[in-house]
Amino acid sequence: MKMAHPRDEIVRVLKSAKNVLVVTHIHPDGDALGSQLALGDILRSLGKNVFLYGEEQVCHLYRFLPGGAEINSLLPALQGFDCAVALDCGDCNRLGTAMDSLLTVHPFLVLDHHLGHQDFGDLRWISPERASTGEMVYDLAQALGADLSLEAAYCLYVAIVSDTGSFKYSSTTADTFRIAGELLRKGVKPAEVSGKLFDNFTVKRLSLMRLVLDSLQLYAEDRLAIIAAPREVFIKTGTTQADAETFINYPRSLDTVKVAVFLKEAEYGLISVSLRSKGTYDVARIAAVFGGGGHRNAAGFKLSETSIDEVREKLLVELLPLVTL
Repeated sequence: MKMAHPRDEIVRVLKSAKNVLVVTHIHPDGDALGSQLALGDILRSLGKNVFLYGEEQVCHLYRFLPGGAEINSLLPALQGFDCAVALDCGDCNRLGTAMDSLLTVHPFLVLDHHLGHQDFGDLRWISPERASTGEMVYDLAQALGADLSLEAAYCLYVAIVSDTGSFKYSSTTADTFRIAGELLRKGVKPAEVSGKLFDNFTVKRLSLMRLVLDSLQLYAEDRLAIIAAPREVFIKTGTTQADAETFINYPRSLDTVKVAVFLKEAEYGLISVSLRSKGTYDVARIAAVFGGGGHRNAAGFKLSETSIDEVREKLLVELLPLVTL
């Protein structure tokens, strides 16, 4: 007997639900927010009551997303929901401080595309071969028989562009372009999205980038690049971690670099590590050593009660053998 596709089980639950809670991971990126907002719009178009929960307000880099103001950081009484959906979240711990409360909603549905996904929830659709969760939400909309609004299409396009690095990462497939093409047919304008996503620097953010890039260190005949942002540089420039989101792309863009690392001090003693690589260099495996995860070419983790220098030394032990193979 042929097993039902996980998506079909999720479709069945969503079709019968009236009240749906939609969440994503803490410190959400473009894929997470775009997917969350799009799914909210899709479910509302089908007559569902939808509550979009986020631990924090949408950061200023993504406030252009239609519907962003609807994400609420005040969690309502959860017994009124027929189900919950978590998007782009590879680990239940990334649901944030409300994790235990959120997981009391059943059935708890999970859509994710991270290779190192840590199983949680009641029904899971995990597709590591997909370039973004946004692609999966598009497929879900088709399976639900929903007609995408321009707003939902816009959010999904942002999700896809964000997680494919403007279609340049190796995860990009023919299916990615097919879905993007369908979203353009809904009226999405690529130049407008690119302008909102990438031409959005403030003077403060530019000052932050100058200080971060000045920290660049190269190792292993320039195959490994590391940049760092101690807490002080955010204070000095009046910026936040969100302002540094795309900075890792600069050391990664060096022609000799195979692996790039960005060390950020989120708060004193808490170091957030972003890893990016090219080709077959698997940084998800490196992240897993430190309790993190992600994709082969994009991964990350966090360490507490430590310093940037200590984390750098630990990473060099793992990364130098990788880039000198």
